[in-house]
Amino acid sequence: MRYFNYLSEEEEQLLFYEPPVSFDNTSDKELLSIAVGAALYTPATRLTIADDIVSGKHEGLTSLVLDLEDAVGDHQVELAEECLIQQLRRLSAWIRLGTLLTHSLPLLFIRVRSPEQMNKILTMLQEDAALLTGFVFPKFTIDNAHHYLQLLMDYNRYKAPSAAVLYGMPILETAAVIYRESRLETLLTIKKLLEPFKAYILNIRIGATDFSSLFGIRRSADMTIYDLGVIRDCIMDIINVFGRIEDGYVISGPVWEYFKSDRSLKQSVQQNLFEDAMGRKGRRVKVQVVNRQTDGLLREIALDKENGLIGKTIIHPTHITLVQALLVVSHEEYMDATSIIANNNGYLGVMKSQYANKMNEMKPHLNWAQRIMNRSKVYGVFHENQNFNSLLVRIGQEQAYVQN
Repeated sequence: MRYFNYLSEEEEQLLFYEPPVSFDNTSDKELLSIAVGAALYTPATRLTIADDIVSGKHEGLTSLVLDLEDAVGDHQVELAEECLIQQLRRLSAWIRLGTLLTHSLPLLFIRVRSPEQMNKILTMLQEDAALLTGFVFPKFTIDNAHHYLQLLMDYNRYKAPSAAVLYGMPILETAAVIYRESRLETLLTIKKLLEPFKAYILNIRIGATDFSSLFGIRRSADMTIYDLGVIRDCIMDIINVFGRIEDGYVISGPVWEYFKSDRSLKQSVQQNLFEDAMGRKGRRVKVQVVNRQTDGLLREIALDKENGLIGKTIIHPTHITLVQALLVVSHEEYMDATSIIANNNGYLGVMKSQYANKMNEMKPHLNWAQRIMNRSKVYGVFHENQNFNSLLVRIGQEQAYVQN
């Protein structure tokens, strides 16, 4: 699996100064935690999950969450479990026949309803659990944390030597986390509970929809989650507790729930993000990639990145390339990062950037530079004259159109 692996060699060379690296569920945890990226949720009741994966129905899909929780009705739980097992067994059968390569699979996760259901699924899957990258733990609390984490550790302790490590991704989304009177104590206690199991924690995820539900609010398609003050404040505290460099956790951005319902498009008001791009034959083209349902998403991804979040929960395939394209490292960021790391030798404290538009300080900016380098491995680095819009032009994504 590799980001943007559908590009031709010519297109890749045109777009990328440094191309993305390959990965699969056996890759290093630090790389995988960033590679989760745009995690597409799909109900586990879908009967075409295996076929859709094998056929590459969703171009660019790299992370898929098979949902047994909120996407499944309470009266369909057993049906969803049976369907999920059937779909994963189909994938395993194709791998054994040699018609499907393990390293071509997207990162697969299962969102369960409870530790008991997780144990049930692992028992039913047996050796087929090796297809998974991990489990998503919804409504992660002080009360259920140990049960989830112990199951995860036990699986990894007794799994087959050839099987990949199974990771957990807790979702912080309960009242105890967002209510001010209990928030700090709850977050610090959860962090303490996670510490012995840190090697198996791939992402910390934020359940903004559940948070919003507690206050009867919902962001509109024109707003970002950061425009909802009570949710923003909670996200900032989650970052403060789990986003510290010394702790090494990756925090993912909350779900965006809107998608395009018609074919009408509008020019984004953020002109700096949507510049003219060059067509492959050298003609100038103007591309409009944004409508009401995605303009807010693009602004929210930008704010996620500025606040140190990497990746996003998504609920529609049209969001895949938008999230991924915005996570590619710019040439300017990469030049700054490489310069800071290369000159962090005790002889320089500060120097002008290669783009001659900012000051790079060796010590204060080092952690930022290392995070940029980690992201560049997974998502690649654009050439100086390329940006995310150039990538969307190539993809010809459904939300975009090209006009002479």
